[in-house]
This record gives sequence, C-alpha cells and structure tokens, in this order.
Amino acid sequence: MSGTSPIQSKTSIIVKFAAFVVIVAGVMYAATLVTSVLMALFISIILSQPILWLQKKKVPQGLAIAIVFITVTGIFIGFGEIIATSFSSFSENEAVYEKNLSEMGNSVIEFFNDKGIHISTDNMSDMFVPSKIMSVTAGFLEQLGGFMGNALTIFFLALFLLLEMDTIPVKIKAIVKGTTDSLGFLDAIGDSIRHYLSIKTVTSLLTGLFIWIGLVIIGVDYAIIWALIAFLLNYIPNIGSFIAAVPAVLFAAVQLGLEGVLWTGIVFIVINVVIGNIVEPKMMGKGLGLSTFVVFLSLLFWGFMLGTVGMFLSVPLTMAIKIMLEQDPNTKWLAIVLGTEDEAQTIIDNQKSKTS
Repeated sequence: MSGTSPIQSKTSIIVKFAAFVVIVAGVMYAATLVTSVLMALFISIILSQPILWLQKKKVPQGLAIAIVFITVTGIFIGFGEIIATSFSSFSENEAVYEKNLSEMGNSVIEFFNDKGIHISTDNMSDMFVPSKIMSVTAGFLEQLGGFMGNALTIFFLALFLLLEMDTIPVKIKAIVKGTTDSLGFLDAIGDSIRHYLSIKTVTSLLTGLFIWIGLVIIGVDYAIIWALIAFLLNYIPNIGSFIAAVPAVLFAAVQLGLEGVLWTGIVFIVINVVIGNIVEPKMMGKGLGLSTFVVFLSLLFWGFMLGTVGMFLSVPLTMAIKIMLEQDPNTKWLAIVLGTEDEAQTIIDNQKSKTS
C-alpha cells in the first residue's frame, strides 16, 4: 500500500520548516562572508557585459578584464574624491546655512505662537542644525559603503570569477554529466539576473544624471552627492527613490527655503515617475516575473537577513529562487505564488488547451 500517512506528512513539513529556519540562521550568522560572495558574484555579472564586448573586439580576456577593472576603480576613486571635497566645502559654508535655518526656525516659531501654540526656541535650535543633515548623509553614505568594507576581498573574488568565466559552464556540464536539460535553468537564472542588473544600472545612471542636472539648474549645493544617493538607492525597489529624495529636499530647505523644497521635490518626482514608470518598464520588456507584493516582501526578507546588501540584491536573489522552484513539480506552486497574475493565467490557459 503506497502513500504517506497524515503524521508522516506533518512531520515532513515540520522538518522542512526547521531546515529553512536553520539555513536562515546560518546565513545571518555568516552574513559578512555571504554578502561579500554575493556582491562579488553580482559585480562580476555586471562587469561581464563590457568584458565580453571587448573580447568580441578581439581584445584578450586578461586585458579586457584589466581595462574594465581599472576603469571601474578609477570611477570609484573619482566619486570618493568628489564626496570628500563636498563635505570639506560644507564645513566652510556651514555658517551661511545655519543663518538660513535660524531664520526659517524663527518663522516657524512665530507662526505657531500666533496660533497659540508655544514652542521653545531652545528645542527648535537643537532640532534644526544644518550639520546634522550632512552628518546623517555622511553616515548614510558610509552605511551604503559598509558592504564594501571588505573591498579587497570582494575585488579578488570578482576578479577570479571573471577569470574563470569561460570555465564555469564546462565544470557544471562535467558535474551533471553533460546533460543540457539540467543546465537550462542555470542559463535562465544567469540571463534573468544579467538582464535585470544591466537595465537597473542604466536606469540608475539616468536617474542620477538627470537629478544632478536638475539640482544644478535649481542651484542646490552638493548636487553630485544627492545624485549619487539617488543612483545607489534606485537599486532598492519600491522605496529607494523616495528615501533618496529626503536628504536633498531637507538640504534644499536649509539653503533655498520653501521655493527650493518645491522645485527639488518636483525634480525627484518627475524624474522617478518618468524613468521608474515609463523608461524602465519598457526596457525590462517581459518584466521581473515577480508580483509587486513579492518584490516588497523580498525587500524586507533579504534586508532582514543580509542588511543593506540584501535590500540591494533582493530582486535578483528572489528571481533566482523562483526559477529554481519552477524546476521541481513539488515546489512549482511556490514559484506560481511568487510570480505574476499573467504567468498564473498562462499556466491555466495551457492546462485548458491540453485537456480540450
């Protein structure tokens, strides 16, 4: 007599759940190592595109890797110099910003006093300190750069991955005894992640560039810093672009007043709406293959597990897991849950066509 008893079925579910909890706890415990490996993996996926392009132009692989790595390193060093110069310049102009903010604070106090609401001047002066905005921004950038704390480790991991880029498929084929069917989902994972990260990088660059231009036209100081934050946070789905606007809008209030806040807010809203809702969906084509709810849930889950890096990589990690779940009939239902309504409807239509 075949089949499993209800007790065995419940035991199996409990064991699987316990295994999942153990894996999550293990990943969180080894988060520093895991994030370094993941960052190196995804950096190598992004950099593989220009390297492959150079190889098609008859540039040797080693030289192509060296060119791309030197270029990227130069860009990072350049941005670092720009940020350091900006913060140094802020300390020189801090007195001007404090005067502007003091005048704004006094106006707010007078407004509330006229309405019969008495606010302590001392409390207001403690709350509105221009240096706090820049110090919070500096801390935020340091936190974003925290995942690069093991920069040397990540650099060498990505370098060795790229050097073995051509040998990895051969090794995988040898492991699975050359069966091409077993490799199909690996190719799908690689193509999906490469497609997503490439387009996200382009749209993030466009977002940062246009925000920099817009803020320069408005006259907001340190526009390059606010543009850099917008570029980085654009990788975080759903909430990244909103968070990026906060420090820029606050600083515009300090420097330019309410008019600066209005125009800065318009710049961020227009650019993020156009690129996030028009340009990016067209470039993505078929989309992420994930429901909106799952994208946000994955942001929370991977952020909880891996911190800032998990938030940046939440979408590609979830996409990879979804594709792997699709390969096993026992877990395919989970992939359907993670997917979109259109994908589920396509499966229903296919089932109907087979039965008819």
